Amino acid sequence: MDLGLTSRTAAVAGGSAGLGFASAKALAQEGARVVLCGRDAKRASEAASLIGHGCIGITCDVSSVAGAQSFIDQATSALGHLDIVVLNSGGPPSGNFATTSVDGYDTALQQGLMSMIAMTKLAVPAMQLRKWGRIVAITSIAVRQPIANLILSNTARAGLTGFLKTVAREIAGDGVTVNTVQPGIHATDRITQLYGTNLDAGALSIPAGVFGDPKDFGDVVAFLCSESARFITGANLQVDGGQYAGLI
Repeated sequence: MDLGLTSRTAAVAGGSAGLGFASAKALAQEGARVVLCGRDAKRASEAASLIGHGCIGITCDVSSVAGAQSFIDQATSALGHLDIVVLNSGGPPSGNFATTSVDGYDTALQQGLMSMIAMTKLAVPAMQLRKWGRIVAITSIAVRQPIANLILSNTARAGLTGFLKTVAREIAGDGVTVNTVQPGIHATDRITQLYGTNLDAGALSIPAGVFGDPKDFGDVVAFLCSESARFITGANLQVDGGQYAGLI
């Protein structure tokens, strides 16, 4: 299936590893010109080389508003304009209500909410002028079903989802779609950091019986950026092997 992404331009935040890397790779393989960023220069460069297809890796930390704005500026400079922006950042530390300080929320909201708002605010107006654009955010199924001991992530990602749903409705008539993809448990370094290496999918109640493959997740992101997905906006799609048990 041709996704119609040949020669489209894409900026993928946090694209040097994990689901961000998988998303950048999927877009590049569909013909998009991709810029990704990572906090570590070597890792960002190596990720871009692994992806190939002319992918560019730059060093940028999108955990702050200033860093997020810098990434959009640098990506725009490298590509000329941005058709696609994938919003993504590393997750905040684990913790619950009792163990998490008020200051911890400030940091988490900067990383997982305010920086994502900053990228959206900077990228969308030019997309509106061109009457074509795609914003896709990588969030979490925690938005639908909060995850124990991840109160900071649960809070920040829920706020981002509300913001993006509002924006999606406001700019839908301009040919710009805004969607989120909510991953469950995929085989990434983040999951190893949170849960260790001695868990299986059954222990984490994944009906599919396996951890998610980041490649499959990247393909979902690429589809939401496609021409065929032009009538999908304001959607929050879980990709979790059936882990979320709710009806809505």
